[in-house]
Amino acid sequence: MASSIGSEKSVNPVLRISQLDALELNKALEQLVWSQFTSCFHGFKPGVLAHFEPEVKAFLWLVLWRFTIYSKNATVGQAILNIHYKNNLSQTEKYQPLSKHQKLWYLIFTVGGRWLEERCYDLFSNRQLQSFCKIKSYINFGAGLLKLCGLLNFLIFLQKGTFATLTERILGIRSVFCKPQSVRQVGFEYMNRELLWHGFAEFLIYLLPLINVQKLKLKISSWCLPIAGLPNSENTLAAHCKECSLCGEWPTMPHTIGCLHVFCYYCIKSNCLFDMYFTCPKCGSEVHSLQPLKYKIEMTELHA
Repeated sequence: MASSIGSEKSVNPVLRISQLDALELNKALEQLVWSQFTSCFHGFKPGVLAHFEPEVKAFLWLVLWRFTIYSKNATVGQAILNIHYKNNLSQTEKYQPLSKHQKLWYLIFTVGGRWLEERCYDLFSNRQLQSFCKIKSYINFGAGLLKLCGLLNFLIFLQKGTFATLTERILGIRSVFCKPQSVRQVGFEYMNRELLWHGFAEFLIYLLPLINVQKLKLKISSWCLPIAGLPNSENTLAAHCKECSLCGEWPTMPHTIGCLHVFCYYCIKSNCLFDMYFTCPKCGSEVHSLQPLKYKIEMTELHA
């Protein structure tokens, strides 16, 4: 019983990387919403939203704030990562949601601050009075000071792991997990299969270039279609001279390699240069010597 009560009161701190991931997801969502909204005005006159862009963005961020921080105490990125905000100003360790004042100030600091940053330059850009120039310089100084404070806050966040943004530190809101994080059960069966498959694929990539596929194919074909009873006679050699054993055409500058088959000079020469262990694709005989064919074949035999 005591352990259950303690678990109800305790809160689970969030890792730094999870808080940074939530911020990146929020930025990605804002960019997606803005791109989808601007795509609705592609058919209108160019620049129709240019004069009211800060106000339109502020309205969209207001809608997002209404359905995220105000209603669920978490941004969209935090909801995806099972994170929400906790009121860190409360004295108890038990989870306390954000108060209405904290939610309103969050709206002012985020939405209002960005609107003022984008609009203040337009408000004072056309003013030439000395007072407006001083106000503009003060605003620039304040913006630089806020960025410096944000940098210092980020360095402190990297050290302590709480309050990823300056707004969170000022308002006293802290990121915690919605539910206790159980121990992850990691299965390595899928990883082992992937490692074995990648190792086998790399072995094949290394082995395949070393295999003479053409020679292997010719060897298998000679086994499957063995040629038996070939007489070693000049008449048989003359009969085989009607086509090249490689290209199947009438042999050009016919040559032999020591067997009963004839090849075009360029066919047999290129194959011998490519493979020093080249064998005849018909009978499997090795190349003993490349000799030109001495028999004269009349062209009339081609039509016989």
